[in-house]
Amino acid sequence: MEREPIEVCEVSVIHEDVLVRVKEKMPDEEPVYEVSELFKVFGDSTRARIICALNIEEMCVCDLAALLGMNQSAISHQLRLLKVSRIVKCRKQGRVVYYSLDDAHIGQIFAMAFDHVMEEREG
Repeated sequence: MEREPIEVCEVSVIHEDVLVRVKEKMPDEEPVYEVSELFKVFGDSTRARIICALNIEEMCVCDLAALLGMNQSAISHQLRLLKVSRIVKCRKQGRVVYYSLDDAHIGQIFAMAFDHVMEEREG
């Protein structure tokens, strides 16, 4: 992908009215940090593939391993990270543990990011 130059101001002007409005609406540092950490978790292609699969249907580790062509240990490791980050949850049915997305927001975030990427490809 070719990098486009970044446009910069030709003069140094501080728009105080804009700064005041934005400062009033800026969230505290902690939630911004948590959002940043969430996107770091999304930033791994294996975890992204797991999220994509779980956005379609809940699955067990065996199914995810077969789908992604990976061993169960590697899938379990990624699921552990996703669970700690509250991206996935699990439920046990007999001897099988099924994973799903923690809530609808996760699927929506992922779907929006995917739509953005696909839009760029089409445009």
